[in-house]
Amino acid sequence: MTEPFPITIYHNPDCGTSRNALAMIEAAGYHPRVIDYRAIGWTRPLLEALLNALHTTPRSLLRDKGTPAAELGLLDAAASDEAILTAMLQHPILVNRPIVVTPRGTKLCRPSEAVLDLLDRRPATFTKEDGAVVPL
Repeated sequence: MTEPFPITIYHNPDCGTSRNALAMIEAAGYHPRVIDYRAIGWTRPLLEALLNALHTTPRSLLRDKGTPAAELGLLDAAASDEAILTAMLQHPILVNRPIVVTPRGTKLCRPSEAVLDLLDRRPATFTKEDGAVVPL
């Protein structure tokens, strides 16, 4: 059976923000398609489609913390969007996360509660991994 409100989350299970966003989606009663992009990687068409949907640039989606961005020279202002995009294809971890796609839009969900704007329904209550209660 197809979910009547399809949700896809490009997820890193090692990331607390990503885990919290996924848990909020599930607490709202959804069964999202979860894609561990680190394991399967990115394709250029998919990344370009996500960038278009996000109305952003590769640089804006670049994650530097815990990635090889600095070593690859991607934090330099002279690094082109093409160079950043190419590096993201070679090193999937360079893409910031989680990215969530629903019929209501596409969003980089940082902080994790940003995912709530993309849902038709919200969980009754939600407490993040760190104990913070999300106001719903």
